[in-house]
Amino acid sequence: MFDLNPLLDRKALTAAFSKTGRLQIRDILTEESAGNLHQIVSRATPWGLAWHAGSDGPHNVPEPQLRALSPAAQASIQHKLGSAMRGRDYAFLYAQYPMVHAYLQKWAPGGPHDLIVELINDLPLMDLVREVTQMDQLTKADAQATLYAPGNFLAMHDDSHVAEGWRVAYVLNLCAVDWRPEWGGYLNFYNSDGDVVEGFKPRFNALNLFRVPQPHAVSYVPPFAPQARFAITGWFRDR
Repeated sequence: MFDLNPLLDRKALTAAFSKTGRLQIRDILTEESAGNLHQIVSRATPWGLAWHAGSDGPHNVPEPQLRALSPAAQASIQHKLGSAMRGRDYAFLYAQYPMVHAYLQKWAPGGPHDLIVELINDLPLMDLVREVTQMDQLTKADAQATLYAPGNFLAMHDDSHVAEGWRVAYVLNLCAVDWRPEWGGYLNFYNSDGDVVEGFKPRFNALNLFRVPQPHAVSYVPPFAPQARFAITGWFRDR
């Protein structure tokens, strides 16, 4: 379920990452492994909701609580998000399943999401990331399943959690459709003037790696986009 593509040019990937501290590795896994991961994330994930609006949050609403949210509560969340983004506050909204938290709290022990957490932290991927980033001190990785559906977004921020051991952020894209640029959902990087200096399309079976902190965001997914931007995301950490 997590076999790396044996044809990866590791020297070229290492050289590319060293230039900007970010990289998209296409075809990171074998075709079979990527397909199996997509099936699990897209069809077997109990999606909750992650949201944050200014000083209110972050919130991670598990799937059972999400189903119980009243229309008034849902409208309140949308109002808070709109107010935050009309101003200068930080905000985000997307579907998620906190895989590491679920693993540690034994929500579904022995299930496929637990296995994915173990495989992400196993030597093949960890050694590849250590080699490409030239960070031998990386010891473990977080993981959450994410779905950016229509109306979802992640405002610009820089992941400045060095004290928590965050060194390299990652996005393992599992979007199995040919994603149009007009559908948003791009991982964008910004300079100090707020200009986009690079953007990564959510390609199927592509691993985005980027050194943190650096300003980035996931662009707004418009109402006409398909509900298909699946990914596994997190941080490689040194503690």
